[in-house]
Order: sequence, then structure tokens, then C-alpha cells
Amino acid sequence: MLSVENLNQYYGGSHILRDISFAAEIGKVTTLLGRNGVGKTTLLKCLMGQVPAKSGAIRFNDADLTKAPSHERVKAGIGYVPQGREIFPRLTVQENLQMGLATRPGNTPIPPRIFEMFPVLKQMLSRRGGDLSGGQQQQLAIGRSLAFGPKLLILDEPTEGIQPSIIKDIERAIRALAEEGSMAILLVEQYYDFARSLADQYLVMERGEIIKRGAGADMEKDGVRELLAV
Repeated sequence: MLSVENLNQYYGGSHILRDISFAAEIGKVTTLLGRNGVGKTTLLKCLMGQVPAKSGAIRFNDADLTKAPSHERVKAGIGYVPQGREIFPRLTVQENLQMGLATRPGNTPIPPRIFEMFPVLKQMLSRRGGDLSGGQQQQLAIGRSLAFGPKLLILDEPTEGIQPSIIKDIERAIRALAEEGSMAILLVEQYYDFARSLADQYLVMERGEIIKRGAGADMEKDGVRELLAV
């Protein structure tokens, strides 16, 4: 579904991403792990067209998106949940979810499965996004990205600053989406146990490079936890 080949990116004279190559397959969760500052968020911004790639290729559904603008990537079927959620605080929950339908016809309804995954959103449709708790805002950000029916869902550290009970809700939702077999999921995460519980395959980044990869079931024996230790 997603294929990244020899991706490089620089900030000034600093080589931030170094020949990054991997694939994310439909029906599977690909987990990208690494300490702060290794280039994970920069990689996601390259995938979404927010930061241009210096070299390499990004392909999705056999289309070359390497130089495509962000809105074309969304139209192609890529949903993105950024670090820090970035919901619209002055818009209601309903309006935030409707923003996720911007690439669809104006009368497209909010998919019921969003409320099945996150019932609290249905209870708070008329409440402003900025009045929700951090965990509720994260659920809203995920729901907004799911609204248009993406074929690839990218999540940047969805557990950051979230209470444990909602982390469990998010974990169940991601697992259910993967089991449906209709999308690929790329999960960037620092919380090892959360990542291990979901990963079909894992990637570990260090200094802009992927230094280790393998099956999610092998993360413990492969020593991934130790690679993330500060």
C-alpha cells in the first residue's frame, strides 16, 4: 500500500533522514519507534508533503506521491493524526469531524463507526473541541482522520499525554481497524508496550536511519526495548 524508497531530507546542512526505505501493508500495523529527535516526525511530514523530500520516492497505491502537495495525498487516501492532535478548538466536535470530510461531497454523513469506536464523541457533538480532555481530543483527531475512509492511517504518538483508560480505547480501535483489512496503519510511538501490543512489523530509527526491523512478535527477543532506553 505504502512504499518508501531511499528517502533523504536535510535541514540546512544537517542530514535528517538517511536512505529511509520500508513498506506498510494493508491490514497490518507498521510501528516506527525511536527516541526523541531521531527524525520520526520529520519522516511523517515528508510522507504528508509538509516537508519536501530531497531525494528518494514515496509511492502509494502504485502512484508516485513524492512531489505531490498535501491535499493530493489526502485525496489519494492518506489520513494523518499529527503529534499534539491539532484539532480546531473553537469548532464543535461535529464540525471537527465534518472537516475530515472535506474531500467528500457536502452531504456526506459522519460514518457511524467513528461513534462505535469512540462513543464519547457522539455524546459531545455540540461541545467545542477545546473543551474536551486531552484523551477525548485524541479520539476526536483520530475520528476526524477516519471520517473520509482512508486507505492508510498515519498516527504520530497517539498516546502522548493520554490517561491509561483512553490509551486502551485507542489500542482497541487501532486493532479493530487493522483487523478489518481495509487499510494500512503506520504508528509512530515511544510507548514500547503499546507499540508491541499492536505491531505486525516494527522499525527502529536512530539518527535518521532505520537501524533495526522485524516482526512485531519478535520485538522482545530482538532487544527493541533496550534500543529505546535513554
